[in-house]
Amino acid sequence: MAQLPSGIVTHSQKVCSLYKRALLCLKYWYFDRLAYRYEAVKLRQRFEQNANITDLRLAKHLLQEGEEELFKKQHFQPYAFPESPGGVAYKRDPLIPDSVLDSWDPIEKAMYPKYFARREQRKKEYIEWYFKQYPEKKLEKKDPH
Repeated sequence: MAQLPSGIVTHSQKVCSLYKRALLCLKYWYFDRLAYRYEAVKLRQRFEQNANITDLRLAKHLLQEGEEELFKKQHFQPYAFPESPGGVAYKRDPLIPDSVLDSWDPIEKAMYPKYFARREQRKKEYIEWYFKQYPEKKLEKKDPH
């Protein structure tokens, strides 16, 4: 029960999320560390000015304006890490089938005797499991006449 998401997001969590996304947006626009740091300090100052607002309607309005401003200023081509979804190397690892090991030379296999002995045993166990799970159906030959 403790693992169920509640779906309730507080105002402060929304503000923190907006701040993090705004910092990330700044990182996309400013490659120079000094320029990025300067803009990040200015952004933090804007958030600090409105930190002590007690009127929830005003705070909600400011949050909505912040979301709109972030949407307008978002980068046209955000940075994507190569291995993350959208990155250039996402899912580029070749998936080599296990059957490649069957084509190894016996001398190469002799270098790893325990591994290949266990592998052969597991292949036998898998074949037994497969035919137990999916029994062969006898095909009846029908006379065409």
